[in-house]
Amino acid sequence: MKAFLDTSVLVATFYGEHEHHEPSFNLFLQQKKSTGCTAAHCLAEVYSVVTGMPGKNRSSPDEALLFLGDVRDRLELITLDAIEYFKVLENAVSSGTSGGAAYDAIIAHCALKAKARTIYTWNVNHFNRLGEQVASRIRQP
Repeated sequence: MKAFLDTSVLVATFYGEHEHHEPSFNLFLQQKKSTGCTAAHCLAEVYSVVTGMPGKNRSSPDEALLFLGDVRDRLELITLDAIEYFKVLENAVSSGTSGGAAYDAIIAHCALKAKARTIYTWNVNHFNRLGEQVASRIRQP
């Protein structure tokens, strides 16, 4: 059974001083491609977050890419095809999802596509609003 790690878990894994670093890092280290996955979209989100942080917390693009290489090596990357992307947006419209929540819907769809038993996130409320099929799988590390 696959564990799905979202962007919030991966960012906390990256930053040693993050309040959720230890449980996120431990969860990350327990994974291998056969047991853990993330959305390919999460790679872009992690890159954006860690290279866009203010002040001393900002990572260089090179540092971010090294970490993303570790993610790629440890977790299966789940992608959506064009039809699946459009289906996610159709579902967003029908459920009243808008704005940045559309990105959460993309990530959740990747987790469902991977048949992830558990979706690990620190943003529980973001995913709970995406319906019972997603909400029933949400856990914090």
